[in-house]
Amino acid sequence: MVEARWNGSVIAQSDDTVIVEGNHYFPADSVDAAVLQPSSTTTICPWKGTAHYYSLHVGGVHNPDAAWYYPEPKAAAEEIRGHIAFWKGVAVG
Repeated sequence: MVEARWNGSVIAQSDDTVIVEGNHYFPADSVDAAVLQPSSTTTICPWKGTAHYYSLHVGGVHNPDAAWYYPEPKAAAEEIRGHIAFWKGVAVG
C-alpha cells in the first residue's frame, strides 16, 4: 500500500499507483477529494501533455499547486489518465 501524507494526514492511499519518472500517480478515487482545491496553474510536458494542478488544504494549512494530473495525456502517457501525483513536501511511500 502506497500512501501520500501531508500535514499529518493521509491524503491518498492505493495498491495501484503508476510510477512515471519516479513519481507515484494515484488513481483519482484513492485521493481524499476534500483536501483538493482546483488551481489555475498549468505546465506543459513535451511527452505527457498539459498538467493541471490542485492545491492542498489540510488542517487549516494551504499548500499551493502540490498535486498535478493530466486530464488529456498524450498517447505515450495514457497510463496516467485519471491519476494524481504529489510534490511540495508531500511524503509518498
